[in-house]
Amino acid sequence: MNNDITTIAFDADDTLWINEPYFQEAEKEFCALLEDYLPQHSVSQELFKTEMKNLHLYGYGVKGFMLCMIETVSKVSNDTAPLTLINKTIEIGHELLQKPVELLEGVTETLENLKGKYKLVVATKGDLLDQERKLKKSGLQEYFHHIEIMSDKKESDYQKLLKHLDCKPKNFLMLGNSIKSDILPVLEIGGFAAHIPYHVTWSHEQHDLNLEHSNFMELERINDILNYL
Repeated sequence: MNNDITTIAFDADDTLWINEPYFQEAEKEFCALLEDYLPQHSVSQELFKTEMKNLHLYGYGVKGFMLCMIETVSKVSNDTAPLTLINKTIEIGHELLQKPVELLEGVTETLENLKGKYKLVVATKGDLLDQERKLKKSGLQEYFHHIEIMSDKKESDYQKLLKHLDCKPKNFLMLGNSIKSDILPVLEIGGFAAHIPYHVTWSHEQHDLNLEHSNFMELERINDILNYL
């Protein structure tokens, strides 16, 4: 890898700590609530359609997910669902917002190794309050020079982040589990990117492209990056 790297950014959800399995558990519980109206897989499809329709309004995170679940209740039940069903849906969201923060293997070791050698940054999507809560509970705040909760992760969002950090693309490395959000936009602007696959990925973030790029690394786990730096 280029030895000019000065700044390393980490995605948070499913890169530093567990996230998507909690969402999938919540979705499964939600779909079971509505099985009197539609089969669970059909409820799941309706929820996903609603999420995609509202993404530009709500952004990413638990609160947008909760609103989409409530809208799906109305749609699937043709506005006949009892208020108790809405309340149960809100409870599922509240539980999601209070899940424990479980670090993924190798995270602390990797950050400990990189601390003091590079400017370390969190660059993640999601709800501001929820991500701040998770970061605080994670015990990782001390490692990071800057925390950026991004509304999206497109090229323009990364360019804005790099401008804020006063960092050139050739000096920037992004690590994350999403090819679509963490890897492709960074490569497009001339940065370096390392993909750390996670066994569960949200449908919206899935990407089948077989990627070959001189600035790209495919890792098995987060601490593998230490072999490249």
